[in-house]
Amino acid sequence: MADKLIPREKGFSEWYVDLVQKAKLADYSDVKGCMVIRPNGFALWESIQRALDKMFKDTGHRNAYFPLLIPLSYLKKEAEHVEGFNPQLALVTVAGGKQLEEPYAIRPTSETIINATFAKWIQSYRDLPLLINQWCNVMRWEMRTRLFLRTTEFLWQEGHTCHETEEEAERETRQMLEIYRTFAEEHMAMPVLAGRKSESERFAGALRTYSIEAMMQDKKALQAGTSHNLGQNFAKAFNTQFLGRDGQQHYVWQTSWGVSTRLIGGLILTHSDDSGLVVPPKLAASHVVIIVIGKGEERARVVERAQALAADLRRVGLGVSVDDDESKSPGFKYFEYELQGVCLRVELGPKDLAKEQCVMVRRDTRVKEFAPLSGAVARAQALLESMQKDLFARAKQFRDEHTFEVNTYDELKARADDGFMLAHWCEKPSCEAKVKEDTSATTRCRPFALEQVPGKCVVCGEPSPGRMVVAKAY
Repeated sequence: MADKLIPREKGFSEWYVDLVQKAKLADYSDVKGCMVIRPNGFALWESIQRALDKMFKDTGHRNAYFPLLIPLSYLKKEAEHVEGFNPQLALVTVAGGKQLEEPYAIRPTSETIINATFAKWIQSYRDLPLLINQWCNVMRWEMRTRLFLRTTEFLWQEGHTCHETEEEAERETRQMLEIYRTFAEEHMAMPVLAGRKSESERFAGALRTYSIEAMMQDKKALQAGTSHNLGQNFAKAFNTQFLGRDGQQHYVWQTSWGVSTRLIGGLILTHSDDSGLVVPPKLAASHVVIIVIGKGEERARVVERAQALAADLRRVGLGVSVDDDESKSPGFKYFEYELQGVCLRVELGPKDLAKEQCVMVRRDTRVKEFAPLSGAVARAQALLESMQKDLFARAKQFRDEHTFEVNTYDELKARADDGFMLAHWCEKPSCEAKVKEDTSATTRCRPFALEQVPGKCVVCGEPSPGRMVVAKAY
């Protein structure tokens, strides 16, 4: 049996890394800052991909793929963009044993090389809107890394779209943010606040950036997804134009948006406990494990019934495994499956068969109940549905209990570790920078769901258009 996890109260960061490794989600690589995603972790990413990919395609987007290597000159065409990414760039300068005439950047994001292609594809307003998504890997040379949350190489999706008008681009930007919000809350059971980022937190080269912000169990914020209205900045840099309905040439209006394997870190930090991983059923690869109990001649009959139950559960779309390994004790198995986050444990032994029942244990509550075998499938479905809803309700309650208004700078400094602070801010970068310097907290977003009532900035006392979420963050 593996060693128990480091408890959260002994060190939240240490608990997180310990869980990721012991639950076999990811491991460190010999390449600095990079991780190896193990099958358990990749199964979560595949579930995320499947759900999001359908949501993208349902709104008219199609998948494509663009090169990993980007000519450095492309990045330099949009000045703010290259300045924003320059410290994180990894460059290829030698290939085929020769010095390259021009270095290539390993993809930190794809706005530039995609625009170079869009300029060839788009001729007329009839080619618009162009709605493209890409599933790929990117590289950003990070100095301080943490498995899933911040690594030098990571997996993500990046959407890139072109539109006739600014209004259409803004609708697209907000629509994709809403898709992220829906996915986070309905699939990940992770409540988020959707809103606009500050100018200093805006994506390099964008007009406006929006994000969804989640609260983790240590009360820090996690930026879980971003959507950017790029305006015409990249279109002008790459001469991406179209013949308009008026017979004139116009630059396209663009958006980009993305989420990454950081979502797996967010899932862990939102729901998991000192016994291991907790996975919302909608994203689980393993919904049910049936553990065979008993020895001797009776065991064969139990195994047969367990396999029959597993087949019934699979027919309703659940991921099921049967563990009839006699070399491990039931207690060992309970520990391992809780650590790895299987949503529902079913225990079945000779005594259970005699009573035509089984034992069911939900991973999140760890409460045992007896269920008749004749109704086991329906009961398993009901328990998983309840688990999905309960995980969201608990996470939302936790967030709401740690979200509060602050009305003075002294109060903000005193409560910087307490969660989401709703603070009036005048929108001056100097006040934002002072908060970060004094508390390590940053502005997260101005939530759409929060009524914006004018007030006075908690830092300088000048007029504020409304309250901003301020928090320490990953």
